[in-house]
Amino acid sequence: MLMRLVVFTALMLLAGCGGSDSQPVAPGNAELCQQTSINARIGCELSRNYLWYRELRNPAPDSFSNPQDYFYASLAARDNYSFMLTEQEYQDRFINAVFFGFGFASQRADNASALQVIYVYPQSPAAEQGLKRGDKIVTIEGISVSEWLSGFDSGRYSSEDIYGPNQAGVVRNFVWRQPDGVEQRADLVKSRVSTNTVLHRSVQQLAARKVGYLVFNSFIELSETELEQAFAYFNQQQIDELILDLRYNGGGLIRVANQLSSHIAYPQLQGKVFVKYRYNDKNTASNNTVLFSPGQGRTLLNLSRVLVLTTPGSCSSSELVINSLSPFIDVIQIGERTCGKPVGQIPTPVGNFRLFAINFQTVNALDFGDYFNGLTPNCAITPAVVGDWGVPNDPLYAAAVDYIQLGRCPAVSLASASAEPSGLLQQTAIAVRNQPSWRFYNEQ
Repeated sequence: MLMRLVVFTALMLLAGCGGSDSQPVAPGNAELCQQTSINARIGCELSRNYLWYRELRNPAPDSFSNPQDYFYASLAARDNYSFMLTEQEYQDRFINAVFFGFGFASQRADNASALQVIYVYPQSPAAEQGLKRGDKIVTIEGISVSEWLSGFDSGRYSSEDIYGPNQAGVVRNFVWRQPDGVEQRADLVKSRVSTNTVLHRSVQQLAARKVGYLVFNSFIELSETELEQAFAYFNQQQIDELILDLRYNGGGLIRVANQLSSHIAYPQLQGKVFVKYRYNDKNTASNNTVLFSPGQGRTLLNLSRVLVLTTPGSCSSSELVINSLSPFIDVIQIGERTCGKPVGQIPTPVGNFRLFAINFQTVNALDFGDYFNGLTPNCAITPAVVGDWGVPNDPLYAAAVDYIQLGRCPAVSLASASAEPSGLLQQTAIAVRNQPSWRFYNEQ
């Protein structure tokens, strides 16, 4: 299971689950900051820059042999967001945007007898063998998925037993069923997977209106180029509406969230406040207001509204796009309540680790940022995986199309018996605590 999420650059760049260049800070706990052990250095960093430093539990650094255990034991009880990565994990996922794997994410389905594919990275081994969103994996290496998952839950099998080590050349045989019931089989060979952030883009003609559909999965450096390409395509197609699908987007760079927002409606946003940063009382000098800016984006549309598809997996910078645009254009949120993360962190290097500890809170132009319980949808719809991106019976996508055509939410939820299992949503809401989002989407 691999990874994905965050970073920020002070004053000019800035990120929504994450971070920036280091900045001067007030002194923290003098005793911790005079020690040189990794744990003491972690404690020193938290005492100086952690947003909720007064709520740190302050365990003894020398009582933990594992720095990550010490980090998590130190956090405030309310902190569902901070996490640690090794430096290599950070470089692989946030800077290089790669990992070794098959290139798909999945969720348990059919009473844990199958793994339903929720997205596939383009040009990955999985994509090349025809695996698509909505397919259900039923057998891996001749062993049923139900047996694998039962053994995994009991501790008899590890993730590596099921999928093999995360290195190039590892082969696993997969059997899966397509939504139409046709069974497929293929050997998938692990290779270097690029974690593309634009998973799908398309344009649909609805009466006299052209509707763009963008599935966007993470805010990382790669996104700058991919978003520009997507919006250049939408501009060429002269779209009148945009459906922005953030259902699995756990967040990332705030400057990319700014770019995405600016792509949508920059003529109405220029010179206006995108976000305000609020640090702890030791770091008020870092408080900052950032205006809307296209950044690396050159294609700037002038849409009067955007329809955003959300689930509890829509987090951090995904929520920031909604919250920052809302004072200026119509934002129609469709789906489920978002995760509730109006805070961000700076990925700070300590030894061979990166600390993603919460450093600041964000508010919009109206000073609103109190959505720790998530942002509530205008149209409450239960999601379902019924096929690939943009199929007409996808409940969230269909609800957005209905809203464009009828000007209102559907009278009833469009979800069917194939609704996404509550296990994923529970996992999203609970296991999101203190880890990057790709882990609970079981990226392989």
